[in-house]
Amino acid sequence: MWKPTCALSMVLILSHCAGAFAAESAVSFHERPGQVDVQISGQPALTYVYQDDATLRPYFSNVHTPGNIRVTRKHPIDPQSEGGDHGTMHPGIWLAFGDINGADFWRNRAQVVHAGFVEKPHVKNGRGMFAVKNEYRHDGKLICTETRRYTIVPQEGGYLLASDSTFANDDGPFAFGDQEELGFGVRVNRKLRVKGGNGQILNADGHKDEKQVWGKATDWCDYSGTINDRHVGLTVMPHPDNFRRSWFHVRDYGLMLANPFGRKALTGGDKSSVAVKPSETLRLRFGVFIHDTPSAEQYAPAAAYRNYLNETQSPNAS
Repeated sequence: MWKPTCALSMVLILSHCAGAFAAESAVSFHERPGQVDVQISGQPALTYVYQDDATLRPYFSNVHTPGNIRVTRKHPIDPQSEGGDHGTMHPGIWLAFGDINGADFWRNRAQVVHAGFVEKPHVKNGRGMFAVKNEYRHDGKLICTETRRYTIVPQEGGYLLASDSTFANDDGPFAFGDQEELGFGVRVNRKLRVKGGNGQILNADGHKDEKQVWGKATDWCDYSGTINDRHVGLTVMPHPDNFRRSWFHVRDYGLMLANPFGRKALTGGDKSSVAVKPSETLRLRFGVFIHDTPSAEQYAPAAAYRNYLNETQSPNAS
């Protein structure tokens, strides 16, 4: 049973290789106003955006594999090539919430303000790292604060992006509501979509595509397909030490979201409200593995999940 003294942490770890290969896959950062560009082995990997007049929350955009293949939709979107739906709500990779104390941070009706870097982007033991402080604000009021830590770890076959967030407010309570649109999401390149592309959604229990995967709780969920004769995609992995397992809100048009909050919205069960008192914190962690292999047979999402657990030192790792 969840105890409210947990912290919300979202971990995004980028992994491309192991051992000696990792030494060849150096992570580097380039800071620009409102964003941080991440490179691996000198190739663009992804961009962390924390100031955007249209999307009022932080996100990662234009995510590329180590082979320089873009696996998320182009952002800002090109309506001619990517379609025009949810342009400011589905930017690439993100953590967002449609209901915290009734404020909607998913649809950009409330704002997540970047309050500064807790740790500047740096590299340690082959891993790229940085941490930020975010303020969740609506109608001029502070709802809660979040400290979010990112780790980028090159590993074989791709890279793991890990995010770890802690939410708190010493001055007042706040609560996460019950919607489909709460949690850790990705929007894939249109070529990887099930509908209109060549992609497939697969979860840890062997279920496939929207009809079978939607609303199911599972250890991991992968969205992948073929681009430039390579098997590429993203595997989203909720951490097993989160306060509750995540259900997956997936769409054949390219959306994949891990959501531990939407019990009624996703299962028809009792309505959920996850409350955090002033003396408490809430922690939630997620990993996403960005992968690139010559064929589907050469990528094992279950192995990527085990590597994620080992990287985050979960007692459930095996």
